[in-house]
Parts: sequence; C-alpha cells; structure tokens
Amino acid sequence: MNNVSRRKFLAATGTLLAGAGASQLPFFNRKTPPSDTLYVGLIGCRSMGFGNLENMLRVDGVHCAALCDVDGQILESRAGDVERITGKRPALFRDYRRMLERKDLDAVIIGTPDHWHCLQTVHALEAGKHIYVEKPLANTIREIEIVRDAAGRYGQLLQVGQQQRSSQHWKNAVERVQSGDLGKIREVSLWGNFGYGAGAEPVKDTPVPSHVDYDMWLGPAPERLFNENHFHGSWRFYWPYGGGVQTDWGVHLLDIAIWAMQPGRLPRSVYSTGGIFSGLNRSIDAADTQATLYNFDKYFFEWKHTGGVETPAPYQRNYGIAFVGNQGTLVVNRESWEIIPAPGSSLEKDEGPGSGNDHYLHAKNFVESIRGNETLNAPVETGYTAALYAHAGNVSYRSGDTLYWNEEGELENAEKYRNLLTPHYRNPWTLPSV
Repeated sequence: MNNVSRRKFLAATGTLLAGAGASQLPFFNRKTPPSDTLYVGLIGCRSMGFGNLENMLRVDGVHCAALCDVDGQILESRAGDVERITGKRPALFRDYRRMLERKDLDAVIIGTPDHWHCLQTVHALEAGKHIYVEKPLANTIREIEIVRDAAGRYGQLLQVGQQQRSSQHWKNAVERVQSGDLGKIREVSLWGNFGYGAGAEPVKDTPVPSHVDYDMWLGPAPERLFNENHFHGSWRFYWPYGGGVQTDWGVHLLDIAIWAMQPGRLPRSVYSTGGIFSGLNRSIDAADTQATLYNFDKYFFEWKHTGGVETPAPYQRNYGIAFVGNQGTLVVNRESWEIIPAPGSSLEKDEGPGSGNDHYLHAKNFVESIRGNETLNAPVETGYTAALYAHAGNVSYRSGDTLYWNEEGELENAEKYRNLLTPHYRNPWTLPSV
C-alpha cells in the first residue's frame, strides 16, 4: 500500500481519538454569536432520534426547544435527560403538528418509525423547518419520491441519517476504490448477519398502555390491536412500518457501494430471494434470510443477510462490504478495513482501524450546513437513491419477480407492483401530494 493511501486510512484513527476527547467537553460554549444560535426539536425520542439530538447538542450554539413522542413515559424521561445536559427543560408535545407550529424552531430531527417519515418530513418542510431524518428516507418507493420532490419544492435543507457519509474512514475507502488500485471491480458484496434480524419472540396482543397514544403511533398504517412486537424496536420487521434488515442496515452499505462505484444509472435488474428460514418461530413479516442481486453492465452488487446469527463471515466480519477487483479486494466495515491482494498483484496486504464518531460528525455537518459553513454530506438525493435500491430488493422479494429498469430510469410494468410501491394511508391521514 503506498504511503499516501496509508496516511489517508490511518487518518481515521486520529479522527476517532479526537471524537473521543470531544465527547468529554462541555456541551455549550456561550460565546456563540446570536446569528449562529440554532433551536432544534425532536420527533421520536426513544433511540436513534435522541442519539442524533445528543450529538447536535455537542455542537456550539445548538439548543433543544422541543420534544415530541407518543409515549408519555419516554417523553418525560428524555425531557429530564435534556434538562440534565443543557440546564433547560424543553417544551413537550404528543402531536408533532403542534410542535411544528412553533415559530422559534429552526430544525427538526425525525427519529420515528419508517412509516411516519414521509408525512412528518413533508409537514416539517411545509412549516419551513430544516430536517434531519433517519434512514431509510421513507417506507416505500412512492413515499421517497414524494419526499425528494417536496425537498426540491420547499428548499429547506434535508440531511438523511446515513452517517457514514461524514466519516473520513469511509471516504478513504471510497477513494481507494476509485483510485484504480484494485483493478477492475467485478463484484461488490454486501452483507449483514445480525441476531436481531430473526425478529422477536412472539407475544400476545394486549390493551394499549395508558401512557401511549397508540392511534397516533399507527398514524397512516393499518389499524391493528396493540402488540409489543409491533411497537418499540421490533416494528421494523413488519411491512406496514419497515422493511427488515434490507432497509435497515442494507441502506447504509448500499449507499457506500453506490458512492464508490458511481453507476450513473439504476441497475438494469434487481432480483431478491429468501424467506423466514431460521426455524426459530419468531414474530416477523420481513425475510430473516435474504439475498438481493443488483445487475449492472460490467459488475453487480449482492446484498445478503442471515438474521438470528452473528456469523463472522465472510472475511471474519458479521457485516461489511467487499469490493472485489482483479488486483485485490478491499474489505471494510465501521470497525476496520483490509486490503487483500490478488495472486500475482503488486498490491501489499494491509489493514487498519475504522472510526467511531460518524454520528457526531454527521450531526455537526447538518448544523454547519444550516449556518452556511459546510455542504450536506447526505442530502435528499443520497437518501433517495440508497432507499430506492433497498426498497427495490423488497419489492422483488415480495412479488417474486425480477424488476427491470429501462434506459430512461423507469421501472417496467410498474402498475403490476402498485400495491408494493405506494402505501394505502389509514383515514384521516392522506398521502402527501407535491
């Protein structure tokens, strides 16, 4: 490995150490000019949403004005967390529409389940707010189209939570692929083998907890009785709310493959197969075992996941990407990277660590982009493309068909897949039109 390339990779280690030190610093420096003060609100406070808020609060001049969640217990708990961090208690809301009416709110973080992303993002754009929305951009292909179009119409900044786009570690990997050192890339393998991918243990339906506004949690999704497995955390394995591992981790890794390879067009075809093969009798709609093939002219992407196991394979990693070239293979995930030379290649075997502060850097990039100091690392088009690839895999899997795109980028026989492309919103919610 040449010295320049190695220095770029090892820079990730320095970034990691800098991030670790920064996490010990006070959250606020009151020297921030008033023009740089930013008031943010959070919709969906339980997990990633609150993590994103915490990272934004590490940026000088950012204040939390409001929190919104349908679970009253979580809302109160997170309000206490914000007060401990900042010394101020934010305003609390159970209905995000009321929160969006606040004139002092500059930006909104959306950390709700996927089936809410489209409506809440469009409503926040209409209210004039900048948006940081968790991935995937939305829960269906039609919804991601609507969000993309709305972002273009209203003009506010929209950052998608594909945090690896803000990591020097991943930038180095992309640059190495694009340098040509690996020779002709013939295959990009992507995989994610996670225990959580098998789904949760089945539980019975129960009455709605008194602290939960379950009707609001369902929102546009079909009505059903309350069940813990369809609520916090494991909701992503049911089609009305999410797309399983394919749209959870698949979006992150597909994004890197697209970034590095720059295909310039949609795949010529997408075919996905799999099923609920674990034999563990779990509660799950999405595939626990799935393989999706994305065909281009001279190479392909292959995504695979095996839920319920943490098998360290391939390449001794339970998840990652391998760019397979004639001169060598680059294997990379968040923890590390490795160059494996091909037989007879002049490349040298090499390896190094990853970085651990992607989420903070991504939140900071959003804030500094609002201030005009940076450019978004994961704007709406980036989120749209990665989500399209992931959702296309699930449409193929659920229909049993190979999907084809023509030269104009249009899905052939799209009408046949209408029920998988466009959701049917439950009254009184309606699919936004832009």
